[in-house]
Amino acid sequence: MPTSVRTHLTALRLLLVMTVILGLAYPLLVTGVSQVAFSAKANGSIVSTDGKEIGSSLIGQNYDLPKKNPDDPKEQARPDPQWFQPRPSAAGAGYDPKSSGASNLGPNSDDLLKAVDDRRAAVAAFDGVDPAAVPADALTASGSGLDPQISVAYAHEQAARVAEARKLPADTVAGLVAEYTESRSLGFLGEPGVNVVLLNKALSEQK
Repeated sequence: MPTSVRTHLTALRLLLVMTVILGLAYPLLVTGVSQVAFSAKANGSIVSTDGKEIGSSLIGQNYDLPKKNPDDPKEQARPDPQWFQPRPSAAGAGYDPKSSGASNLGPNSDDLLKAVDDRRAAVAAFDGVDPAAVPADALTASGSGLDPQISVAYAHEQAARVAEARKLPADTVAGLVAEYTESRSLGFLGEPGVNVVLLNKALSEQK
């Protein structure tokens, strides 16, 4: 058999072996281990209420009032006062996993500065606080546009408004914020935060 033919056959056998190992066996092994050891995370960290899937704890979502005219593209979404609101999102219409990304506006952008000023005024009026007290994460979007966490300060700022809208004791809502406050990653990276998806899930289960 010519050397060139043997070389091609060897390469073909190697391709088939590596395809079976890396294309079938390894993915199946990793999938099996993840399903056994980390089932919830492997399946998307899905959050459910009363047996109904309401989202993922890894991806934020909007909590807006239903539009009066759903077919009107000019109608602006209005935040629902009964829910803790997430930080702004530049991913599509907001928290769209298919459009993950930032606004790509720099600190010298007039559009960004105007957006921050508009958000500051809107959040202050919505939560009934001084505009100077509005936390930075209420004014700027995250790099991915999907971040479900807000700062502890922003969560506490919203607590009074949520308690009033839901006719719940202020201590009850403040207790939920404390319960769903997550510590720094590995104990020292970043700042404590509150997962809005999980917090609102717990809020929906209050009687």
